[in-house]
Amino acid sequence: MADITAAFAGAARPRLGPVLPVLLLAAPALAASLVNLSIQLPPERWWATLAGHGLDDTAVILALYSFAPRLVVSLLAGGALGLAGALLQQVLRNPIASPTTLGLEAGATLALAATLVGAPALVGLGREWVALGGGLLAIALVLALSRRSGFAPLVVILAGMVAGLACAALAALLALFNSHYLAGLFLWGAGSLSQQDWSAPAFLAPRLALAGLAAALLLRPLTLLGLDDGAARSLGLSLALARFAALAVAVALTAFVVAGVGSLGFIGLAAPVLARIGGARRVGARLLAAALIGAALLWLTDQMVQLLSGVTGAMLPTGAVTAMFGAPLLLWMVPRLRLPPQVGAGLVAHATGLVRPLPLLAGLALLLAVAALASAALGPGGGGWTLSGPADPVWALRAPRILAAMAGGTLLAVAGGILQRMTGNPMASSEVLGVSAGAACGLVVAMFAFDVVGRAGQTLAATLGALVALVGILALARASKGAPERVILAGVAIGALLDSLVSLLMASGDPRAVLLFNWMTGSTYGIDLSSATISLAAAGLALAALPLVARWLDILPLGGVSARAVGMPSFLSRSLLLALAALATAMATLLVGPLSFVGLIAPPLARLAGLRRPLAELIGAALLGSLIMVGADFIGRTIAFPWQLPAGLVACMIGAPAFLWLLTHKQAAP
Repeated sequence: MADITAAFAGAARPRLGPVLPVLLLAAPALAASLVNLSIQLPPERWWATLAGHGLDDTAVILALYSFAPRLVVSLLAGGALGLAGALLQQVLRNPIASPTTLGLEAGATLALAATLVGAPALVGLGREWVALGGGLLAIALVLALSRRSGFAPLVVILAGMVAGLACAALAALLALFNSHYLAGLFLWGAGSLSQQDWSAPAFLAPRLALAGLAAALLLRPLTLLGLDDGAARSLGLSLALARFAALAVAVALTAFVVAGVGSLGFIGLAAPVLARIGGARRVGARLLAAALIGAALLWLTDQMVQLLSGVTGAMLPTGAVTAMFGAPLLLWMVPRLRLPPQVGAGLVAHATGLVRPLPLLAGLALLLAVAALASAALGPGGGGWTLSGPADPVWALRAPRILAAMAGGTLLAVAGGILQRMTGNPMASSEVLGVSAGAACGLVVAMFAFDVVGRAGQTLAATLGALVALVGILALARASKGAPERVILAGVAIGALLDSLVSLLMASGDPRAVLLFNWMTGSTYGIDLSSATISLAAAGLALAALPLVARWLDILPLGGVSARAVGMPSFLSRSLLLALAALATAMATLLVGPLSFVGLIAPPLARLAGLRRPLAELIGAALLGSLIMVGADFIGRTIAFPWQLPAGLVACMIGAPAFLWLLTHKQAAP
């Protein structure tokens, strides 16, 4: 297989030289560093400080034990992540592989959080080994899931992103129940480089040096890995051993950084890309250039963060800011990537046969009614499990939650089904395409921008955010000629960008961040009957609109020419469908948060059941989505009684394995 530098069409410029990107990043980073240092310590005192005078002064102490170690940590961590990204891209022959997109950082973070709660003694033996174990498990899961597709780039990245989301959801669950242990988990996980001494540089430097030496020793095997497998074997290379060794080094580099300072976003993706654009062709030159660019990029980012923090007074996490740079880079890459023809292999197949829709839909509706009644009637109490009737007071507490769960599942499934039909992509959904993140971002911005935001204002803000994200995704997809894999990659990038904005607001220290965290986990706890009834009415209106748009969903996947041939207004129909999907996503996000995979798994499950016509498929998906959310709410209410697990996170725990199963098994095409 050709080297992954061929993944870019016209992006590389060999005459540029890999040194230029380093200089372009390092020059403003140095200028920003001098400005930040002069703010903390006047320039006229620099030489005296270097000579050892005035070391007991507060400004000198801050410069020597806060500013200086932070600068060194940014260089070490950025270089390590840049090198890790270059190793992953070379081994997997995947131009968008990185510690973030493959879920390595999330796996390491989850391992550290779980160990702090369950076995804190292990952390005392070395937190880097705990993080290394989590990263290795994450990459092993991703590779196992994508093996059947031949490690197709899209499948690998999808498996990595979903595994990362699942790890983040598990970490959120741990934080909910162990806030006294994990109070700073999310700020630390967002990549805060603040330092109070030289312990972090002392921790990172020797470990990263050993990992870098190991990468240098693997230079020849890595060069051969860029060749065709047959050619590499003929030269005596053990492919399995070489790949395992290189992956282990990349995971170790990532784990050391996560253990030292937390997750740092897209540095591991951006640095290798900039190295290739700079003209680094040989493997050794590309690894070195990626490490230097990563160091300079994180150095510059962190210095800009310090400048902004000084202006705004808020302590911004560097990792969230790096995602704001990395996500636009991924968006820029999407139309330029030359993904191999088998990129979508294993994602699409056909159902075994059709069924009569009415009996199946009636059966699903009956099953949903039974599940809802059982959830309202059954539950643990102080004296154990009890069976209660409608006159029992617990029904008044459980009924709003059940109705909200049903409404959220219905709305997410309808939005997911519409998006999958419109894009012709069975992997599209509000969660994967970043539409839920857009709704969450709109709501969070509104809550921070205005003192009081009513229910109508929340719905409007979430709808606008979802609509903006959806329009942006489809515009990028249109520029890429609607290729399904590019739609997903654009959604992943936009979702990461919007999530980084939410993370910045969540880490601002505002008291509203606690309320937002509870909402973002998807908790139905506290929903009153009036809100649940309104939500259920909105779900009913969405279902009522489906017969009006079913014909559009049948024709649009055939293309604009076919739509015009039958007299269908293509622009109007797409606009209305976009508005319906955005509004449904916004309403669902208000109910169950942005984390769940109901919108992704419900439509394929409906197709697998044999519901292939648009109207029957969407109604079946809505019933299945409601059933999943009712089950998630029941599990969340009972499994850890008297504590409550948010239904959105429980649904994510159900949906993530189902999504990963769909990646490795045949599914129904829209």
